[in-house]
Amino acid sequence: MREDWEIKKLGELCEFVRGPFGGSLKKSCFVEEGYAVYEQQHAIYDQFNEIRYFIDDKKFDEMSRFELKPGDLIMSCSGTIGKVAIVPDGIKKGIINQALLKLTPNNNIDVQYLKYWFLSDDFLQKIAKHSKGVAIKNVASVKILKTIEFLLPPLIEQKRIVAILDKAFEAIDKANANVKRNIENAEEMFQSKLNEIFSQRGEGWEEFTVKELGDVQTGTTPSTKDESNYGDFIPFVKPAHFQPDGSLDYGDSMLSKKGLENGRLFKKKSVLMVCIGASIGKTGYTDIPVSSNQQINAVTPKDMFDAKLIYYGMISRYFFDQVLLNASQTTLPIINKTKWSNLKLNLPIDKEVQRNIISNLDDVRSETISIIDSNKRKLEAIEELKKSILQKAFSGELTANETVAV
Repeated sequence: MREDWEIKKLGELCEFVRGPFGGSLKKSCFVEEGYAVYEQQHAIYDQFNEIRYFIDDKKFDEMSRFELKPGDLIMSCSGTIGKVAIVPDGIKKGIINQALLKLTPNNNIDVQYLKYWFLSDDFLQKIAKHSKGVAIKNVASVKILKTIEFLLPPLIEQKRIVAILDKAFEAIDKANANVKRNIENAEEMFQSKLNEIFSQRGEGWEEFTVKELGDVQTGTTPSTKDESNYGDFIPFVKPAHFQPDGSLDYGDSMLSKKGLENGRLFKKKSVLMVCIGASIGKTGYTDIPVSSNQQINAVTPKDMFDAKLIYYGMISRYFFDQVLLNASQTTLPIINKTKWSNLKLNLPIDKEVQRNIISNLDDVRSETISIIDSNKRKLEAIEELKKSILQKAFSGELTANETVAV
């Protein structure tokens, strides 16, 4: 540690205010217009313009302790924890809700320096250690957060470090955006090819419903209370098993012979699609017989159709748009077997044409996956670079003449 750096506790440098108990901000408190109620989204997305909830003058006066002011720093405290944002000038006057923590730095620490430290592995590891909750993590109590220690340089050194980090992170953000754009372009290239093929009309092409393509089934889950339903006889597919290239990673999820009697058998060369929830539309195909849970619909094609061609047709935007259009929008989007069976797909009749299309799409898909994988590795490298820069910054190793290559 450098001689002029000190070990400080977070509580020595900031005033902490945890958001009010949920019962203090009931739905009945909200009005059409008034003072803003700031939520986790404002910390997670670092934006303060989109406000969903408001309170009136009386409620604001009652909760003035939770007022948010420019220069404060807010932190998300439940679920997506540890995301931070600095409150800018000109925000709508308002308070924080129960899922936020407000920190007001004193004159010994630069708020931008503090925000960068909150992005570092040093802080994230410490906050993870002190966080609680199983399914949803929650930031530990304010009392514990105040005891978290870190190295603090003099204020002039803090500002020098912030200036270097600002410049480095500007370059990193640009590089990150370019890589993500490369991934989007590769995915769009593949979708354009799919649309070019499956939008064809004319001689040798016909439009079929899914049920006209073959045998349609929906999976089911044999009772998990009866352990004899599960064993090593046949793979049992779940949404998590679908891979980006259409293959299925069966993992250790297997049914016994008895389990299959209580489940569904999808013959080899079947095409499977997740038809409920956030993964709706995720599609795969199998070269071996499998079973699946009730979140998945499947079609086992007739001999006149190649399963992989149907798979490619079903991952086209044309087919996916039909899925979304016909899905019921309740708590989770869901398309039942009947509606899914009646969706349409345009396919060639000639088997040789089918094989040529599959070969062409295999090549394009392989190229697309290669581009995406390469750029994902670049994103990982960029993330590691950020961590490295932050580690150097908060250990006193970021020198005045240092340049950062991205």
